[in-house]
Amino acid sequence: MTSQAGADGKEPMNEQAVANLYAAMRSEINQIYSKITELEMEVSEHSLVMGAIQPLDPTRRCYRMIGGVLVERTIKEVLPAVQRNKEGLEEVISRLYEALEKKKKELAEFESKYKIRIRKSDGEVKDEGGRKEGSAQGVLVGPAGDEN
Repeated sequence: MTSQAGADGKEPMNEQAVANLYAAMRSEINQIYSKITELEMEVSEHSLVMGAIQPLDPTRRCYRMIGGVLVERTIKEVLPAVQRNKEGLEEVISRLYEALEKKKKELAEFESKYKIRIRKSDGEVKDEGGRKEGSAQGVLVGPAGDEN
């Protein structure tokens, strides 16, 4: 998803639209973080499997799950496939990290453009200068999981 504020040429009209767009951007960043975590766990599993079968005899039988079907193969057939899958996952993770950095940059620009500050649950406001709620004009947004 590209920056909605600039993508269609329209600026959000009111404070609620800005808050909604900001929440959507934060949600998208959280989704990317979740996907990265999930894929990193899969890479870890691939590494464990490779470590377990690498020292074994290459002609030994092993079983591999392919599309929900368990198939019998030899270690010499499975090991390269597991390695390729792991490398593919690592490539996807690196692309997701690039997308994450881009989204974080867009979010920071959006925050500075609309002077967005995060309201903490105890009433404090997070701001660049560490000040509490001041006289600066801007949009005040609640915590990410908070529905207003």
